[in-house]
Amino acid sequence: MNDPTPVAHGAWTPAGETPPVPDESRIIDAIGTVYDPEIPVNIYELGLIYAIELGEAGQVRIEMTLTAPGCPSAQELPEQVREAVLAVPGVGDVTVETVWDPPWDPSRMSEEARLQLNMF
Repeated sequence: MNDPTPVAHGAWTPAGETPPVPDESRIIDAIGTVYDPEIPVNIYELGLIYAIELGEAGQVRIEMTLTAPGCPSAQELPEQVREAVLAVPGVGDVTVETVWDPPWDPSRMSEEARLQLNMF
């Protein structure tokens, strides 16, 4: 099975090879592999990711929320996001912060997520 997504490679310069630089689309793709265990939609499409910030040295900072403060996956989901993003070439450090403001509501879901969940 061939993945059409090009792999981030470092570039060779006279000073040597430069490390790959992660971009937001690769970070989003990685986050898209994380699913809420109670909802068959990835957390990016659910609208749980509020912010992604990329640093110059491969640092990534993510603000996310959960569908409810009492979510049983409150400990696991941020760690799963962190591990998925760490696997992106060029990422050196990942900080995932859970925020509650603004509170999540179904209007944050993508059209694709609404279709999957029959929420028109």
